[in-house]
Amino acid sequence: MYELQAVALIERDTNNDILWVWSYPTVEDPIRELVMGRCTLDKDDDNVEYCFCHYQQTWYYLSNFKCDNNPNLPKVTMSCLVLLTKDFNPEKYQHFSALLWHSYSNSGSPTDILTPYLSVYTKGSCPDPTGDETFAVKSFDVRVAYIACPLRDVVQMFGIESIYIYTALLLKKRVAVYAPVVQDVLKVTRSLPLFVWHRQNWNVVFPHVELNEMELADLTSHGTYVAGFTDATIEARTELYDLFVNGMMTRHCVCIWWSVSIVPANAISVAPHAKGMCKYCC
Repeated sequence: MYELQAVALIERDTNNDILWVWSYPTVEDPIRELVMGRCTLDKDDDNVEYCFCHYQQTWYYLSNFKCDNNPNLPKVTMSCLVLLTKDFNPEKYQHFSALLWHSYSNSGSPTDILTPYLSVYTKGSCPDPTGDETFAVKSFDVRVAYIACPLRDVVQMFGIESIYIYTALLLKKRVAVYAPVVQDVLKVTRSLPLFVWHRQNWNVVFPHVELNEMELADLTSHGTYVAGFTDATIEARTELYDLFVNGMMTRHCVCIWWSVSIVPANAISVAPHAKGMCKYCC
């Protein structure tokens, strides 16, 4: 048995209704609520083609596909294929999602997803209908996923202030990353554990967290984490982090500070309870 836990389909029909139409096995209501909250099928102008999140030791990978002019799906305008897994490997599951979608779109029957899904679940491989090769789990080394977003990009973005991120991760502190664009926050959060490569622990990453009671309860149950947010109000929620990172890709300025009151961009402020950590940054 491999790392798969469930597969599901969410669809937007011609009436613009968004429905959870199928899953295998059954997904509990709280998880459905979380996944539906990440689904962007209702946002034509801000549709995210692929994203992922982490909740209660499960990784969620969401891939959106357009269904325009598909004779097998005449009442569907867009679909979101969701994979629930135990492991972090965005590239592997993006590829697998495309494979499952190809099987589904060629027939319009969700049950046609089951053949490749169960094959990978039990054997770790399945024929790839999009080409002549075989999809194999072993072909996707998790270490390649770890370095998919190079650390040098983060260092170039934050410059010398990267030492604060390194120190926070080394001391197993709580890091909050803000960016208004989902893809930006995913890129930054997944790259930060590279600062402590010797641990090779990406389970501390919560790449996209909403400020709701359910997700925050899970997040704060962990002593250390790298959590991503697209809600700017996270800046004022200092009880949720020890280090705040403004990861906006559209700006050259960077704002990083230890948990304390709001400070202007390009400034660093150390809270009284964190002053003992400053010696590690020198």
